[in-house]
Amino acid sequence: MRKDEDFIAYLHELLEPVGKISARAMFGGWGVYVDGIIIGIVVEGRLYMKADALTESRFIATGNAPFSYPSKNGPVAMSYWSVPEDALDSPEAMALWAKFALEAVRRKASAKKTMPSAKRGEAKPKPKSLTNREAVAKKAKPAAKRTRRER
Repeated sequence: MRKDEDFIAYLHELLEPVGKISARAMFGGWGVYVDGIIIGIVVEGRLYMKADALTESRFIATGNAPFSYPSKNGPVAMSYWSVPEDALDSPEAMALWAKFALEAVRRKASAKKTMPSAKRGEAKPKPKSLTNREAVAKKAKPAAKRTRRER
C-alpha cells in the first residue's frame, strides 16, 4: 500500500498543472480526481485514465491496454486505459492524456443529460387518460387497509 501512496503523491505533482488534484482509496486501488472529476484509477501501482470511443484509439496506438478485472464469465475490460510510460516522465507529457480523460468524462456526463428520462431511471410520467390510469391501477398492489387509529 505504501508504494501506491508514494505513486499517488507523485501523480499530484505530475497532474498539478491540469487542475486541483485529489485521490481517494477505493476498491483496493485509488480514484484520481482533477477538480473533483474522476479521470483515472491507480491499481497495483499503475495509472489508468478514462477513455471513450473518441479517445480509445489514441491509447491503442501507443500500445496501452484497458484495465480489466476477472469475473465468473471471464475478464471484464473497463473504460480506463493505461498511459504511455513517457507520460509519467513530465507534467507536460501527462497533460495531454489528462486532457483526453477529462474530455471523455465530460462527453459521458453530457450524454447522460440528453438521455431520455426513463433511461436515466427517473419516474415515468403519470398516465393522462382515464383508461390508462385504470390499467395502471389494476396492475398495482392493493393498499393495505388502515385501522381507525391510523386514519
